[in-house]
Formats: sequence, C-alpha cells, structure tokens
Amino acid sequence: MKVIFLGTPVFALNCLKEIRNSAHTVAAVVTQSDKVNARGNKIVVGPVKAYALENGIPVFQFNNISKEGEDVLRSFNADIMVTAAYGQILKQNILDLCPEGVINVHASLLPAYRGASPVQRALINGEKEIGVSIMKTELGVDTGAVCLTDSIPTYGLENSDDALEKLSFIGGKLLVRALDEIEKKEARFIPQDEKYASYSGMFKKEDGKIDFSKTSEEVYNFVRGINPSPGAFTHSENGVLKILKVEPCQGEGKVGEILVADPKKGLEVACGEGSVRILRLKPENGKEMDAKAYLAGKRLTVGSVLGE
Repeated sequence: MKVIFLGTPVFALNCLKEIRNSAHTVAAVVTQSDKVNARGNKIVVGPVKAYALENGIPVFQFNNISKEGEDVLRSFNADIMVTAAYGQILKQNILDLCPEGVINVHASLLPAYRGASPVQRALINGEKEIGVSIMKTELGVDTGAVCLTDSIPTYGLENSDDALEKLSFIGGKLLVRALDEIEKKEARFIPQDEKYASYSGMFKKEDGKIDFSKTSEEVYNFVRGINPSPGAFTHSENGVLKILKVEPCQGEGKVGEILVADPKKGLEVACGEGSVRILRLKPENGKEMDAKAYLAGKRLTVGSVLGE
C-alpha cells in the first residue's frame, strides 16, 4: 500500500523505518516544525525529517495540518495514513483523505493510558507491563477501535525514554503487520471498552517534584517514570537537585530525612515507608554524576530534610 506517514520523535522514526523495509511504500512524511536550540539559536531538525530527507522522501511541515494539508496530501493518492507521536490532532477532513483512513501507533495497552504521556504514567503507577496498540484514528483522543497489541515487562527499564525506545521497535513491527492485514482485508478492529479507559496528559516541569511521603517503591517508580523529561527534582541545602536514578531500600526516618550522605556509602533518604538510595543526580548548573561523586565535592547534612 501507499502510505503517508505522520510522526516526529525517535519513537516514530523506528516505525517509519519498518514501513520502508516492508512491501509498503512511503509516499510522503509529515512532521512537526523544526525547533530552535535555545543555547546556540540553531535550528534542530527532528529525527523523522532527517531520515526522510536522507532517503528522498517528500517532507511537509504544517502549522495546522487540518487547515493547510488537505489538498497537498490528497495529491499523493495514498491508500492509508499512519500516525506515530505526530503531535497534532487530526480533524475529519484529514481522517477522510485516504480510502483506508488513518491508523495510529499508541504506546499503551488501550483503553488504558490514552493521551500524550502513556509510558510515563504507566511507569509512575507501577504497572508490571506496558505495550503498544495499533488503532483506527477517529476524532476522540485515542478512542478508536484496536486491531493489534503487544507488550513488554517494565522490570529493568531505566526511565521513560528507555521504555519508549523498546516499544518503538515493537510498534514498528506491529504496524507493518497491521498494514499487511488491512491490505488483505483481514484486519479486525475491536472497539475499546470505555469502562477501562484512563487518560494521561502532558507533564509540566513542576510535576517532577518528588513527594518523599510516598513509599520507597512509589518514589522509585515516580523517578524512572518522570525522567528524563520533565525530570524529577527535590530541594536541598545546596539548592535544587535533579534526581535521575534511585533504588528502594529499607531505611527508616522522617519523610525526606537524609539518612546517609557519605562519598563511600552514598546518599539515602527516608520515605513515608522505607527509603531510597539516590544513585545519580544533577546539581544546579552542574553535570549529571554519581551521587557518591557529588558527595565527594559537596556536603549534605545527615538529618536535614530534602524537599523543604
């Protein structure tokens, strides 16, 4: 089939590559506008656009695809459109462009975790598995019927980017299988059960503040789910510390109390139940580092409280 692909970040890139390596043809790529690097004021080209240009695929970037893209995309006479973390909501005029409509690669086991941050929220909630769904796109947010799903365990996943990378490879292969089934008229789209639906919106920077009154397991899940973006943080006597990696422990103390702060023994903080050992962090205006290395150069007082 002839496909128009809509996607922007790395998660979408692996899906695009899988289509190109299949029997299907990518007629055009639509991606979000280039970003400007705040430090050097340089234009940053997204991974999907870069790959498309390298491989001679026409690329389009619309500020509003529903207003600007209809005639341009219709001219390709594509059979189907595929979206993967594209970043804009499609209106009905775009959904109706292709005979086979639009399908979407969504990083959750729908109907759970619809919305913009499914993997982050699933990790924060301590889910034992996460997955990918291939669904028919409609006007609602991730509400369309689902044809295929697959999953992986969350055990051992470092953070949400690590999880998304693994899911992108699964999603790409699942996507090609869905395209094959649609072409053969063998695809079965099953409506989602609304009683099991949940939603996860975008996280803001302030959402990354660690609540040490949670259990050690909950703090661990929060840190790996909210990282790397917008990132977990806490306040200390040395200013804001970005917390990049922790592990649950069994220490006891008042909420947020520093139990251990030693260059050899590391950094341990009490939670509402148990404690967490902070393994990696990033100080204000500093570089990411091991917590022991940080303590070799900066002092944190045992008995002081993080987060206040």
